[in-house]
Amino acid sequence: MTSLDQRGTDSRVTRTLTSTGSGERTEVTTPRSRALVGLAVWATGLWRMLRRAARLTAAAAGRTVRPAGALVLLAATVGLTAGLALGWVEWIAAGVVALVLLAMTVPFLFGARAYDIDLALAHERVVAGTGVAAHVVVRNAGSRVALPGRIDVPVDAGLVEFGVPMLRPGQEIVHAFDIPPQPRGIVPVGPATTVRSDPIGLLRRERAFEDRHDLYVHPRTVALPSTSAGLIRDLDGSPTRRLVDADMSFHAIREYAPGDARRQIHWKSTAKTGRLMVRQYEESRRSRMAVVLGLAEAEYASADEFELAVSCAASLSVRAVQDARDLDIVVGAEIPRVVRGRLRAIRHIPSGAPRPLLDGFSGVARLANTMALEDVCRLTAEANERLSIAVIVTGSTGGPARLRRAALAFPADTALLVVVCDEQAHPRSQVFRPFTAITVGTLDDLAGLLLRSATS
Repeated sequence: MTSLDQRGTDSRVTRTLTSTGSGERTEVTTPRSRALVGLAVWATGLWRMLRRAARLTAAAAGRTVRPAGALVLLAATVGLTAGLALGWVEWIAAGVVALVLLAMTVPFLFGARAYDIDLALAHERVVAGTGVAAHVVVRNAGSRVALPGRIDVPVDAGLVEFGVPMLRPGQEIVHAFDIPPQPRGIVPVGPATTVRSDPIGLLRRERAFEDRHDLYVHPRTVALPSTSAGLIRDLDGSPTRRLVDADMSFHAIREYAPGDARRQIHWKSTAKTGRLMVRQYEESRRSRMAVVLGLAEAEYASADEFELAVSCAASLSVRAVQDARDLDIVVGAEIPRVVRGRLRAIRHIPSGAPRPLLDGFSGVARLANTMALEDVCRLTAEANERLSIAVIVTGSTGGPARLRRAALAFPADTALLVVVCDEQAHPRSQVFRPFTAITVGTLDDLAGLLLRSATS
């Protein structure tokens, strides 16, 4: 909108710009003001652009110029400035030499983007304590000769370095290396980074590629018999201690009660007693197993004891999957300190197949802020009321009282087994009503103790 207001000899132009989308309103009163405002807006935009370019340049220079290069650059600046100002030929010569040295190192930075790099692992899943072979294929994808350089491949907190010779266009080399044995976990490998630097280390240029791999280091497991921990193979279901009126596992004869189905009447017993008698059955259902692994730091005496617990839980879970059982693998979840005590959380590890199961165990770690073992068991029982077997795996610092509280979180008709991992104890099996506890000192003790517990 433009309005014209004439007062004497003065003319005043008012332009109003209204933006309905942003809710802004801008008014420019005179042509001179419009010019000043336009100049101010242009100057502000230019200043922002220059400031952003300066930040990017400073960041790039900080990544490129090494400490030795900064000293040489300082020597060139001070030598030329002081030499020209004071007429000292020696200082001018030193500045020129430093400047020429910097100029000679610049060509060594060229060609950082001429490479194509392919990083590959022989296996992406290994067992703890096992190394893996890997190789890097470096190809000169440019149209010019690529000067010698270096490739860095990060492996977790370590670094694998190797040199790349001068490559003609289209030429490639293959560098094979071995990743040393890693502890259980998920180890990031890569991305490979090309490093271009001059021989004396004044300047350095890096380019990271996107080829990154996760190496799953599975816990050690031991083969367990399918009858371990009292588990049996069940096709149609196994009987429980819950009594129902109709099922497959016969339990006893009882007197008829109003509401019982007539088809359940046992006529022979009725004829003998003179009263209506009906059949009673034990509810049969397919065994559903839960493996509960405690993650609280306070439950374990050392990191090695925790690794033993993870291996025991993984071995039991793999055996259950191989037996085609319905399985829940539960661990505690990390809880922020500010809401600890007011928040309950558990995490389920995939249990459909051995590979994702072991991948899940690769990522578990001890937690400082998580629920206690008895709370994890209670939440596990609430999430699944039809558990027939529960296995609790924990460390040596709990004590019988704490284990009993954890066991009482499950229903009375759930068979309970507690695996206590204690590297300093002798392997043994003990009965604490309502659960059986076995103490393992090494992973190899697990199979024998489970068989002994099953036969007893």
